[in-house]
Amino acid sequence: MPVQRSGTVPVISPCRTERSDYEYFTTPCLTFPDESSCLYYETLPPSRTRDRGFVGDTVREMEAAADWASLSDEELLEHRISKLGLELETTPLEPLIQQLYSELSAKGLAFRPPTHIGDEWFVPIGVPAIFVPFFLVHDRLRALERSMMLEVEGETPEWFMKLMRHEAGHAYMYAYRLTRKKKWQEMFGQTSDEETPSFYRPRPFSRSYVMHLDDWYAQAHPDEDFAETFAIWLTPDFDWRKRYAGWKALQKLEYVDELMRSLAGKPPVHMPKYREADYNFLNVKLKTYYARKRKLYEEIYPGFYDIDLRQLFAAPAGIKASSYLRQRRRRLMNSVAQFTNEKKFRVNKLLTRLIDRSDELGLRVQNDDPQQDFRVASYITTLVMNYLFTGKFKRTK
Repeated sequence: MPVQRSGTVPVISPCRTERSDYEYFTTPCLTFPDESSCLYYETLPPSRTRDRGFVGDTVREMEAAADWASLSDEELLEHRISKLGLELETTPLEPLIQQLYSELSAKGLAFRPPTHIGDEWFVPIGVPAIFVPFFLVHDRLRALERSMMLEVEGETPEWFMKLMRHEAGHAYMYAYRLTRKKKWQEMFGQTSDEETPSFYRPRPFSRSYVMHLDDWYAQAHPDEDFAETFAIWLTPDFDWRKRYAGWKALQKLEYVDELMRSLAGKPPVHMPKYREADYNFLNVKLKTYYARKRKLYEEIYPGFYDIDLRQLFAAPAGIKASSYLRQRRRRLMNSVAQFTNEKKFRVNKLLTRLIDRSDELGLRVQNDDPQQDFRVASYITTLVMNYLFTGKFKRTK
C-alpha cells in the first residue's frame, strides 16, 4: 500500500490468508486471551506522530533493551520499538526478500526495491521502497503480536511473499512513474498522491479485478488494482492466462506483461533520497502501538442483537447463554474467521458483545442440544458476512 507517512491516517493491514506450517516461522500459540485477562491501555487517537514525551536516547533505556526477548508481555510493552535493535540481516526474512529479487530477475527486471523495517506493511507515496512490519523480525515479537491481535500478518513464507509481491508492485509504480502513462490510466484509472480514499465498497463477484490479497483488495484504488495485478503476474508457476480466461482482468494482466517487458533491464527513472527513520514510525512504545492498532479493529459491527439472541437462546432453563458462548469462544472464533476471512480480533470483539448482551438479557440454553452449536456458528457467520457484503472496507495495504 502506498502511504503518505507525513499525514495522520493510520496504516493497519487487515489482510489474511490461509496458514501453513513452516519450520522457521512457526511459533507456539499463546493461551487464548480472554477479554478479562487481555492487556488494555488507554486508547489513543490514531495519530501517526511520534511520542511527544521522548527527548533522546538514555543509557538506561538502551541497557534495558538488551535482554527484551525474555521479558513478559507487560514489561515488553513498555519498550520503544526503535530501541530493540531490529535488523533484517541474518533473519528468516532475508532469504525471502532475496526470493523476491530472484523472481524479479527471472522476469528480466533490473530494479530491486530496498526493503526496511517499519510499523506495518507499506510503500511510502513516491518512494520506491518496501517496509515490512517489525513484529516479523523476531520470534518474541511475533508472539506478542499474536497475543495482542490474535494473529500475525505475513507470518508464513507463503503469506509473506504474497504481500511482498504486492508491495513490489507499488515500488515499481513509483520507480518508473507508471501512473503517468496514458494506457496505465486507461487500464487502472486516474490516481492522485493528494487524494486517496480511506474506504472502499467492493463488488465481490466482479471479474474486472484479479484476486490476490483478501477483501477484494484490487478494488480499493487504482494503485491497489495495479499492485494486485502485478503480484499475480509476478507469482512463479502461476498460469494467470488460464486462471483469468474470460475475465476483463485478463486485459490488465496482459498490459502489465507488456509493460514489464518494455522495462526489462532498465534502471529506475525515479529514486529519490530518503531516510528510513522519516518513514518507519518505530520511535514509539509497543503499548502505544497496540493501543492504536486495537482501537482501529474494535468497532465495525452494529449493536442490535436482542431479537436474534432471544430466538437463539430461548430455553426457559439450562446454563447461562453467556457461559455457553465463553466455553466455545475459541472454536467459534477460529471457524468463523476461517470461513469468512474476517480478522480474528474483530470476530473476538463481536463474540464479546454477544456474550455481554446475553448476560444482560439473562438468556439460557440447553447444553445438551446437538444442533445448538451449528445454529450459533451459523448466526455469527451470517452477522459477519452481512457486514462483508454490505459494509465498507478500510484501505490498508
